[in-house]
Amino acid sequence: MLLFNPVVLSVIVMSALCLLKLNVLISILIAALVAGGVAGMGLSGTISTLIGGMGGNAETALSYILLGTLAVAINHTGVASILSRKIASLVNGKKYVLLCFIAFIACFSQNLIPVHIAFIPILIPPLLKLMNQLKVDRRAMACSLAFGLKTPYITLPVGFGLIFHGILAKEMANNGMEVAKTAIYKPLWILGVAMLIGVLLAIFVTYRKPREYQDLPLKGMEEVISEKMELKHWLTLVAAILAFVVQILTGSLPLGALAALIALFVFGCIKWNEIDTMLNGGIQIMGLIAIIMLVAAGYGTVIRETGAVAELINALVGMVGGSKAIGAFAMLIVGLLITMGIGTSFGTIPVVATIYVPMCIHLGFSVESTVILMAAAAALGDAGSPASDTTLGPTSGLNADGQHEHIWDTCVPTFLHFNVALIIGAMIGSIMIYG
Repeated sequence: MLLFNPVVLSVIVMSALCLLKLNVLISILIAALVAGGVAGMGLSGTISTLIGGMGGNAETALSYILLGTLAVAINHTGVASILSRKIASLVNGKKYVLLCFIAFIACFSQNLIPVHIAFIPILIPPLLKLMNQLKVDRRAMACSLAFGLKTPYITLPVGFGLIFHGILAKEMANNGMEVAKTAIYKPLWILGVAMLIGVLLAIFVTYRKPREYQDLPLKGMEEVISEKMELKHWLTLVAAILAFVVQILTGSLPLGALAALIALFVFGCIKWNEIDTMLNGGIQIMGLIAIIMLVAAGYGTVIRETGAVAELINALVGMVGGSKAIGAFAMLIVGLLITMGIGTSFGTIPVVATIYVPMCIHLGFSVESTVILMAAAAALGDAGSPASDTTLGPTSGLNADGQHEHIWDTCVPTFLHFNVALIIGAMIGSIMIYG
């Protein structure tokens, strides 16, 4: 039975445990043991595989720790309080303007300045008091951030989007369907529209009502208020810009964060004896999330080693028959399960392409429809997965004062508003518009 496929069963177990508010880290570990146990890997073999695979997210985990430390250091200089007041004056007491502004800024993290989640621990914690004053429901803000982290790479052929589209074009060509990388973006507007509708529903409908939060101290951060820009504040901004420049030039987010921290020390913005305090604060903010990312990489390795992903994809053939609608829906649901399991939309494409592309050819889908289904199947699960940086990133910023729950305040809202939207958009685009 499909239900007893190790991938399906472990993802269901992980999701159920998370929804029951069991710690995400423990939930992933149990899900990995379920996958390995059902696949016959044994407990010791499963744990060994999980530990061996944790290095897959080592750079991401190190990035989180260093970015948290950088966020604490920037807050310590007082420039964060100035930035918060500037944004407060810009939004002029209008929470919808703030939510849309953050979604807009977040989009740049995928293309114009491709730093992915690096901006969140720096920008969001200082804005929490402003959000509290405006009574912003942080679930809406989580959706705004997730929209900016996902939509640009799906729809725009620049930055991370160019990488995503390049993988799509390559894997489609490898499996019998030629398409130019420069043409990948053309039909993907439908997925962008679907996600835009999703974020607008979250902001203006689902989470429009005021929600009360307390003004609590930020974890690991001492509030420093500065009234005007001084030399140390300008030097702090130079250090922050340096982090982005180094990351873009070297392709290494940890190196960028480290360069900024060194610059802050050299400029005298933080003192030698304050470095330990900054690092401890960074670990308080981002430490658990960094460990979750490490374990998530190990879980993805266990999922791949079970061999159950291929079995799950092959099971589609018997389910589909000759129906385009059933085939499209089945591909999307299986893509959702796989992405939630292995934890990366970019890594999902090569996994599913070997079956999805021939299946699309067999069912008579056009090239454009195949692009839509492949992109949506890969991206599904990225929003809503407890172990995805698309959800962990927003939680790291919004929970800086301990009032934002990862599963019910980030994962469930983003899952409902984006994964459902992507499925609907992909079905409409692949069957009704492009056929």
